[in-house]
Amino acid sequence: MFKAKAYSAASKTSPLVSAQIPRREPTERDVQIEILFCGICHSDLHYARDEWHDVMPAIYPCVPGHEIVGRVAKVGSAVTKFNAGDLVGVGCMVDADLTCPNCREGLEQFCPSQVLTYGGPDKHGTAPVTYGGYSDSIVVDEHFVLHIPANLDLAGAAPLLCAGITTYSPLRHWGVGKGKKVGIVGLGGLGHMGVKFAHAFGAHTVVFTTSPHKKEDALRLGADEVVISKNADEMQKHAGSFDFILDAVAAPHDINAYINLLARDGNITMVGAPEKPLPVAVFGLIMGRRSFSGSAIGGIAETQEMLDFCGTHNITADVEVIPIQKVNEAYERMTKSDVKYRFSIDMASLKSE
Repeated sequence: MFKAKAYSAASKTSPLVSAQIPRREPTERDVQIEILFCGICHSDLHYARDEWHDVMPAIYPCVPGHEIVGRVAKVGSAVTKFNAGDLVGVGCMVDADLTCPNCREGLEQFCPSQVLTYGGPDKHGTAPVTYGGYSDSIVVDEHFVLHIPANLDLAGAAPLLCAGITTYSPLRHWGVGKGKKVGIVGLGGLGHMGVKFAHAFGAHTVVFTTSPHKKEDALRLGADEVVISKNADEMQKHAGSFDFILDAVAAPHDINAYINLLARDGNITMVGAPEKPLPVAVFGLIMGRRSFSGSAIGGIAETQEMLDFCGTHNITADVEVIPIQKVNEAYERMTKSDVKYRFSIDMASLKSE
């Protein structure tokens, strides 16, 4: 065991502060990673403040962070995919049973024994729970480590490990591509990645936003059209015309307004997670054989596919790079949607702690 520098929260009302945390020495299957950048996901804030207590109660001290990019420092004797010096990433998972039907299909994100990067059971007994990427180092089984294309900006690549795969996976699953009309609801950390991917897949991409001032940015990111969702006439012009809609809004909103925009056999998939249930008018689904679904990140193979796709098309998240010392300020700004479109922590700043 060795000590790593990190930022952790001691309770749901405590700020994140400098701390030392235990990390295990690499086993024969492990990769030890020097963390260079870690994106800030809204899930980090929810967990640190125990806002998902009924679903995922926080265990303290907690070290958030599951959008990790770094450099391999050391590998175990049985590791075959990585060498010291490789640029790598770690996303939302660090373990699974790898034997269940989901794992055998490459869908580790649905494994009943999945271990999350932070707040999950640490089967090695190094700490009460797994600790995430707000740290200078992490040790992970090689199966859950990913290659980062060398041409990508590392700060912008970090959010690909959550925001990227969360939007890429449903777009791929529902066959988004040339000849398809695709809507992206919400232009935030998730939505802006959805726009980039839908555009890169060749789909006619329409962004829905409540904020007229976001129109210019949506077009810059790759949208072909922008609809102000509060304008009923603009919405009506698109009725019954979408093959697929990706909904990235976590706040309460009228899901039926978007269901009515789907063509026959169209699908709307939720990646935003509103705290309260959304009322669904079932006739809107029945009359057009439409479907309403959800999606959670992606498996390891698909995440690597996404990263390779990003390398080919030079896609990264739009980020604001911050030192770790500004993480609490970043949390407060996130609650006000004051970021375009993701914070990425430069872990070199942790060396001064």
